[in-house]
Amino acid sequence: MSENSSNSSGSDEDVDPESGQPVELGGVLSKWTNYIHGWQDRWVVLKNNTLSYYKSEDEREYGCRGSLCLSKAIITPHEFDECRFDISVNDSVWYLRAEDPEHRLQWIDSIELHKAESGYGSESSLRRHGSMLSLTSAASGFSATSTSSFKGHSLPEKLAEMETFRDILCRQVDTLQKYFDSCADGVSKDEFQRDRVVEEDEDDFPSSTRPDGDCLYNNNGSKEKLFPAANPKGMNGIDFKGEAITFKATTAGILSTLSHCIELMVKREDSWQKRLDKELEKRRRVEDAYKSALSELKKKSHYGGPDYEEGPNSLIKEDEFFDAVEAALDRQDKIEEQVRYYFTLLASSHLPAFCIDVKRLCGGFSFLVEEVVQNHMTYSLQDMGGDANWQLVVEEGEMKVYRREVEENGIVLDPLKATHAVKGVTGHELCHYFWDTDVRNDWETTIENFNVVETLSDNAVIVYQTHKRVWPASQRDVLYLSAIRKILATNESDPDTWLVCNFSVDHNNAQPTNRCVRAKINVAMICQTLVSPPEGNKEISRDNILCKITYVANVNPGGWAPASVLRAVAKREYPKFLKRFTGYVQEKTSGKPILF
Repeated sequence: MSENSSNSSGSDEDVDPESGQPVELGGVLSKWTNYIHGWQDRWVVLKNNTLSYYKSEDEREYGCRGSLCLSKAIITPHEFDECRFDISVNDSVWYLRAEDPEHRLQWIDSIELHKAESGYGSESSLRRHGSMLSLTSAASGFSATSTSSFKGHSLPEKLAEMETFRDILCRQVDTLQKYFDSCADGVSKDEFQRDRVVEEDEDDFPSSTRPDGDCLYNNNGSKEKLFPAANPKGMNGIDFKGEAITFKATTAGILSTLSHCIELMVKREDSWQKRLDKELEKRRRVEDAYKSALSELKKKSHYGGPDYEEGPNSLIKEDEFFDAVEAALDRQDKIEEQVRYYFTLLASSHLPAFCIDVKRLCGGFSFLVEEVVQNHMTYSLQDMGGDANWQLVVEEGEMKVYRREVEENGIVLDPLKATHAVKGVTGHELCHYFWDTDVRNDWETTIENFNVVETLSDNAVIVYQTHKRVWPASQRDVLYLSAIRKILATNESDPDTWLVCNFSVDHNNAQPTNRCVRAKINVAMICQTLVSPPEGNKEISRDNILCKITYVANVNPGGWAPASVLRAVAKREYPKFLKRFTGYVQEKTSGKPILF
């Protein structure tokens, strides 16, 4: 992790006093990219309820590489890793790591603060969203009702009849209203005239009967207002009785049509109910499937995420781990077959002679190299026939691979020993190609990259190399000293012997990193050249040469890979490595002068 994790905190001090909104937060966090590149430092910015990340702070002007809206985000601190927290929005998950637990808490608090101020969950926001939801629901309900189609013709016909009845009823209501208005006007006029006549004739009582026809005086001397007889046609020529009968018939028709519509809708209720039940059943199944998928998603992280990586708390089972490694190795084999090609022969006519000068080794490694060489020459060439601890695990022709099972603190430390015999090459040639870093990538297919950290002498170097990752196992790297030397013979019958030893060391220019698990190795390849005398006076050819190879490997892989997986990989890969390497050397030396 570089620099500080952030340039501001998520406390109340990060709230703008004027706007009341959280201020922008930015800093460096490690983000999980993929299972090949693992954790990478990224510049992360928290602003306006959005979390964005850039490759670096200097590249902000080129735009962000991804962003998340935090309104519905779920922030989950990791259970075991005190620096890690995950942010998920639906099916998108960001795995982030802070520099330390304090910075992780700082980022989580700031994100929660931005999320709380985003508008979701506040009273005013709920009121706004509720109003919109009500309008939307009402519109949806109206749309569903208005666009529903009724199968058949009876109901539409009855609805058309109701439209006709409505028009007729409206006209009848207008006619009756006119009639009632005329009646009201007539009664008002009669009352007005009666009151006026009574006032004019009160002082003249008793008098004779007036011939105006408006008032008559009876025998008792009282005055009565006489009204004309009602016209059977009503006022203004309206047949009130006929209109009333028609109005009654119209309302009866409407009621009858409504009853018919109700009957039709009741009949269709069963079919609607069946359709509704089917839709509810579909919805129930979809909800169950969603809940099941959500439950599975909560149980384990996304495929290929850091929770599936090799480690003590890995969610992947041992058999799944083994299958994944096996599948990844198969894919690598196919790639190797596709890209394999034949290299051109070396331009030089002969290989340079190698004779190690221990005195030229610098950095204090001379004594260590000598000790490692002596140990290998003492123990690696011993016969394993009487040792019951060694198990023969692979036998293919001249090649035999032995293993002795050793575990320490749950880590597999099985020593491996392989013997092989190759015709047509010398031990010097095999050891040269095994040691020479210039041709390492020509035959070694498991290395992703390597570099020489320091050259100690012409025959000794310190090499740092990273191996290709085989998911879900973590990527491994190794830092080792590699030395080549010729073993001096103690008597004339001893075969010509060369040795290359690779053993782990420490160096200030290649410190361990969080990106890879540092493995420890102690490997030796011992090659002995056996020459059979040629017939007659013929010169020695490659047909007269046989090289016996003894390859020993003591590897501490580190990490938490299951023992069964490590043993299965070793059993599979070591024979392939020997066949690939020896085949490469035979091809490179074919037709070249013999180098003893």
